[in-house]
Amino acid sequence: MTGEPAPTSPGGPSSPRVDVGAQPPRGSGGKRLSVVVAAHNEAAVLGRTLRTLLATAAPAEFEVVVVANGCTDATAAVARSVSGVTVLELPEPGKPAALNAGDAVVATFPRIYLDADIPLPTAGARALAAAVTAPGVLAAAPRRRLDTTGRPLLVRGYYAINRRHPAYRNALFGRGAIALSAAGRDRFGPFPDVVADDLFLDTQFTEAEKREVAEVSTVVATPRRTADLLRRLGRVRAGNASLRAADDQVRRARRASWLVDVVLPRPWLLPAGVCYAGLTLLAATAARRPAVRNRWGRDESSRVPGPADADGVPGATP
Repeated sequence: MTGEPAPTSPGGPSSPRVDVGAQPPRGSGGKRLSVVVAAHNEAAVLGRTLRTLLATAAPAEFEVVVVANGCTDATAAVARSVSGVTVLELPEPGKPAALNAGDAVVATFPRIYLDADIPLPTAGARALAAAVTAPGVLAAAPRRRLDTTGRPLLVRGYYAINRRHPAYRNALFGRGAIALSAAGRDRFGPFPDVVADDLFLDTQFTEAEKREVAEVSTVVATPRRTADLLRRLGRVRAGNASLRAADDQVRRARRASWLVDVVLPRPWLLPAGVCYAGLTLLAATAARRPAVRNRWGRDESSRVPGPADADGVPGATP
């Protein structure tokens, strides 16, 4: 792997704390794929994510590493409670550093980078891993399903446009799960210190090298309040703008695409388009403020435990 971060060892002042618990001996033998989960204060949802991922996995089939970074809650303890999960702890928050730390520990390909709040069923992880073994395919992502149940009218209006936006066609961002082959991971060095890590990954590959796996979908929880949506949009806009300023290879945004490609062919969506345009304008204005650019601005309202069956594992996403 080119540019792989130097391995860290437990015990040093800046080293992550590593707790392998009941994890089998390190090494890729017998494992089909690895999963890296960067988790910052995700105790409310991480258990659901890990149990869903491993629900029907064979013993030692998956190499799963959770990197709890800068956590002030029980994220690390929740991760340790799930058998077969390796836990690293970093003292400072930061997703890129957490992804790099996870990369330094796992040994298996294909590799999935999974958001801590995205339940990906075992079969879905296998399908994503299988997709990047196809000739010429270096990266794969699931379809996205947006959960807008019970959301305010403005939030539902925004996502009525967003779910149809052509920018998401065959893209890696906005799904919470990205699988890479070994050759795909060799395409870049360490994860850069950017907010838009999924857009960064998307930029590394051509259209022909990426694959949306139609039979796999992830449910992306949308903000439960309009103010939370604006915070999320402000963070995304600021992160995307920062990445584009640093890398001219990043795909450029088509500002009028929501109107030309979504609303004009579907005039009944005009009221939703007004919501979309208004919220996008407010978020763009907020993204220019230093207070927004320099803070994470995560939407906490969508980070609530979802419905679970008797075993504590939510139903698999169709």
